[in-house]
Amino acid sequence: MRVNILGITVDTYSMQETVEQIRLAVDNQVQMRVVTANPEMIYASLLNQQLKKVINSADVVTADGVGVVWAARRLGTPVRERVTGIDLLQALFPEAHAGKWRLFFLGGKAGVAEQAAKQVVPKYPGIIWSSHHGYFSAEEESQVLEEIRHFKPDILFVGLGAPRQEYWIAAHPELAKVSVGVGGSLDALAGIVIRAPKLIQELHVEWLYRLWKEPWRWKRQTVLPRFVLKVVLQGLGRRTP
Repeated sequence: MRVNILGITVDTYSMQETVEQIRLAVDNQVQMRVVTANPEMIYASLLNQQLKKVINSADVVTADGVGVVWAARRLGTPVRERVTGIDLLQALFPEAHAGKWRLFFLGGKAGVAEQAAKQVVPKYPGIIWSSHHGYFSAEEESQVLEEIRHFKPDILFVGLGAPRQEYWIAAHPELAKVSVGVGGSLDALAGIVIRAPKLIQELHVEWLYRLWKEPWRWKRQTVLPRFVLKVVLQGLGRRTP
């Protein structure tokens, strides 16, 4: 099932169900595009019809963050749990190890994607991997594309930041069996950005921890109350005869 949140259709899959959808795509060699949609991205789509079209045309749209989980529940179609980019990455690694999948990590500054992969592979040695940073120029893009095509990844993790990564993946659907936009997840995997302690994650205030650690993000966080207001208005509109 999917729930319509401000015009974006979000899947109600649990984490395990999302992983299973991706596993089936890899096993059956079916191309799949995955968007991890957070409140900021959903709100931005209200003002950007191209972004809305790109998100809604994805095969899987996950609830990236407690705000999206809250919105789905408020609108009467609860999602089972949040499925964030970083958590989805980590949930896929055991499957990738067991299936000896080919993973390509694209994004971050020079060396970050490689460092992220090297943090993962010792625990999951069955993974075959390659990487490239995300700071390539327009002139260098063709070389990056050729490198990915030559590697033939089962899964391509793209951390170019939203919405650039969503546009980029949609423009190059042939690069991998499954392509996933993962935002800044490669920085977290590499240990450059430290995630909130587990208790804070479980209390669903990870966003507050990130704001404390990265106060420059406060302007981005102002989207949250506007997102909440729009969702409340959408819910009221549904109840209007």
